[in-house]
Amino acid sequence: MAKWRSECGLWYERLNSHTHYTAAIGRSPVAESPLPRKPSMPDQPPRKSSPSPAKASRSSSSARQKSSADPAGKVVLLSGGNPQIAKEDGEAPVQAYIAAMPGWKRSVGEQLDALIVRAVPTVRKAVRWNTPFYGIEGHGWFVAFHCFTKYIKVTFFAGTQLNPAPSIESKSPGVRYYHIHEGDSLDEALLAKWMLQASQLPGDRCF
Repeated sequence: MAKWRSECGLWYERLNSHTHYTAAIGRSPVAESPLPRKPSMPDQPPRKSSPSPAKASRSSSSARQKSSADPAGKVVLLSGGNPQIAKEDGEAPVQAYIAAMPGWKRSVGEQLDALIVRAVPTVRKAVRWNTPFYGIEGHGWFVAFHCFTKYIKVTFFAGTQLNPAPSIESKSPGVRYYHIHEGDSLDEALLAKWMLQASQLPGDRCF
């Protein structure tokens, strides 16, 4: 988050005074009539100072965070249609994420969640970075999934150790991806095999 620096400007008022001049040939000073005074203004209530940019930024930021589950409790969809869900451990945030997945992705999310639970009954769940994570207590996280515009990305954190390994490579060591597009039929037997294998390997301790 960018840091704001507020700059206070100082205002100066210059007063012009009238001076009496004497002529160079020794004449008496020329008298000038005094300047008219400005009429006195009635007392006014003090102005409320406007908030500094830093405070305004914090206010708008907190307002945006509160609006992530908008007026009628509707979840905000981020880039690619990915649901914005606050970070939290447990079943509830994962189910909130799945319920907010748009269109065809919701039924796929439900299938993935049910499949993981069947394959690994002792699984623990959490949401971080607007992504559902699945793991084993004390052993880290073995799989996660995330919505993109045209597909769902399933991430296996120890994917290179699975047999057979998911085909989509990652720049992160050991990680492999499995992409699900609209209309794809899920190979539930293969996915269940991957989930079980992944749960038995050391997981990712990203949080």
